[in-house]
Amino acid sequence: MPPNRDFDEVFHQRRRLTGALLALPLAGALLPGGSRAAPERGIDGAQAPELEAAFWIDADGKPTQFSMLAQREHWVHLYCWQAGCSGCRSHGFPTLQKIVAAFSGDPRVVNVAVQTAFEQYSVNTAEKVRELQVHYGLPIVMGHDPGDPDADSWPKTMVSYRTGGTPWHVLVDPKGTVVYNGYGLDAEKAIAFIRKQLTQA
Repeated sequence: MPPNRDFDEVFHQRRRLTGALLALPLAGALLPGGSRAAPERGIDGAQAPELEAAFWIDADGKPTQFSMLAQREHWVHLYCWQAGCSGCRSHGFPTLQKIVAAFSGDPRVVNVAVQTAFEQYSVNTAEKVRELQVHYGLPIVMGHDPGDPDADSWPKTMVSYRTGGTPWHVLVDPKGTVVYNGYGLDAEKAIAFIRKQLTQA
C-alpha cells in the first residue's frame, strides 16, 4: 500500500503520459510542447541530494560507489528507471544512450542511472541492473534503489528528488544545483544545452 495517494495518482498518470515530456523552468528549452511539471514534483533550483542506492556497479559490472558531492564541477545527468517500465525502454534508455554517446570521453559530463523500484518488485530486481546495462551498452555507473512494500517506504532517490515515477531525468550543474527534474527528456536538445553551457564555462 503506497504511503500516500498523491504518489499513487502520479504513478497512474505516468502510464497515460508515456512519451509526454514535462519541462521545469530552468531547462524548458530542453523539451518540446512547453508543458510544465506539476509544482509538487521535482526539486529544481535546489542542491542535489546525495544518492543512497542499495548498491552500485561500474561500467564493467563490478561493485563501486557513487557520490553526487564528488561530482561538483561536472554536469551530471541522472536517469531513474525500472526494468518493467515500458516508457523507460521505449524512450528513457534510448535518450540515455544518446547522451552517453555524445559526451563519451568528456570528463566534464557524468551519466548515472538508478533503478528506483517502487512497484512490480519481482520484475524490477537487482539483477536487472547489470542485465540492462549490458543490453543497452551503457559504460556508466548504475545503481539499484528499491523501496520496501512491507514498510510502505519509497526508494530514497524518489523521496529526495521528489520524482513522480519512471522514466525520470535529472540534470545537475557543476555547482550541484538541479536545473532539470522531470519525465522524459529530448536528447538532442539536452545535448545542445549541455554543450552550450560547457562552451560558456
